[in-house]
Amino acid sequence: VGVFPEQRPNWQWINKQVARRPGAKVLNLFAYTGASTIAAAAAGAAVTHIDGAKSVVGWARRNAAHSGLESAPIRWIVEDAVKFVEREVKRGNRYDGIILDPPSYGHGPKGEEWKLSRDLFDLLGDCKQLLSSDPLLFLLSCHTPGFGAPELSAALSTCLFGSCGAGVKTRSLSLQTTSGRRLPAGHAAYWP
Repeated sequence: VGVFPEQRPNWQWINKQVARRPGAKVLNLFAYTGASTIAAAAAGAAVTHIDGAKSVVGWARRNAAHSGLESAPIRWIVEDAVKFVEREVKRGNRYDGIILDPPSYGHGPKGEEWKLSRDLFDLLGDCKQLLSSDPLLFLLSCHTPGFGAPELSAALSTCLFGSCGAGVKTRSLSLQTTSGRRLPAGHAAYWP
């Protein structure tokens, strides 16, 4: 459906973090239909939205327009996330915040293969190089079996700080039924 309500706490957190520093540069990788991009842009961020599917980036643009953000400073880029990050590192570009919601498995627009279990740590290492000297936020969410809160926390802590458990928080993502039951829908690790 293009909207993932289990991500709502993440959108609220993104919006709150960006509101502390309007004008912050935020990179959203594997950005899909743009709800995290919209949350950041609505709080005043300049967002670079990256997804490998042209149709999905078009959908995200329409979602931003429906949200009254058609003229917000959002760069819409159809690109393989890994290749984009590698080029940004070479260019010396920096971001105040990075958001990632990578799939378990996928392909970029030119057939580039992505496998979370194989590629996540290298991508996080490159993302660390993209952070400004005064970073504002880093969010990693995941819906892959075997990558729970402890694994995401360890990956993000090691990437950002060189050791596990250093300042990273986690949350479980879920959907709640009308009867109050919670259906697990992944996990998120975030800093600060």
